[in-house]
Amino acid sequence: MADRPLVHLAIIMDGNGRWAERRGLERVEGHKAGAERVVDLIRNLNKTEIRYVTLYAFSTENWNRSEEEVSALMDLLCSFLDEYGQELMENRIRLLVSGRRDRVPEKCSAKIDEIVKKTSENYDKTIIIAFNYGGRQEITDAARLIAEKVKNGAISAEDITEKTIAEHLYHPEIPDPDLLVRTSGEQRISNFLLWELSYAEFYFTDVLWPDFGLNELQEAIKTYENRDRRFGGRK
Repeated sequence: MADRPLVHLAIIMDGNGRWAERRGLERVEGHKAGAERVVDLIRNLNKTEIRYVTLYAFSTENWNRSEEEVSALMDLLCSFLDEYGQELMENRIRLLVSGRRDRVPEKCSAKIDEIVKKTSENYDKTIIIAFNYGGRQEITDAARLIAEKVKNGAISAEDITEKTIAEHLYHPEIPDPDLLVRTSGEQRISNFLLWELSYAEFYFTDVLWPDFGLNELQEAIKTYENRDRRFGGRK
């Protein structure tokens, strides 16, 4: 049995495009179905003990997709925040967004700031949307911040530890994930939370993200609870 409760769940929401293609639909319809699954997750979150959920919504590599698909994903985030921002507040869920803001449309960036501010207080749960996010980029940005402090004399190079790096990541106040779930059968982490996932448990499922409902979530949680987490030690 896991000796640590599942506090932080990270999800790579994979399979939207394949879900649509299998139904003869445009890929954007799969992304819309995936967004609806996120709404279901929000509504079911209070049925679990999970306090933090990080969702991999758009990676820095996703810019390589077609211009049409990228535009649709940007519009989808904006419309999601427009439609469900109030619901986040009503369910006492804080929203954070992790990733670089460059290349994100100004209208979308402004909407992110608005909802993040509105949900910043009086919350029980936190959802972090990883958008225009890359794990290597996050570590690179942390290294730049630390290098600047060394240059300015705020810290010395000899004082840099793992804790120093962790404190300069995008959201150092958030505990590392306990469990990573990836849907659609792929078994890789795809540049997602490379630092933070060091000791996470992994759960891979063939279920495509738009079909990943409460039953599948509960199965992932059950699997986690039956893991023996040693953190490098022996028992």
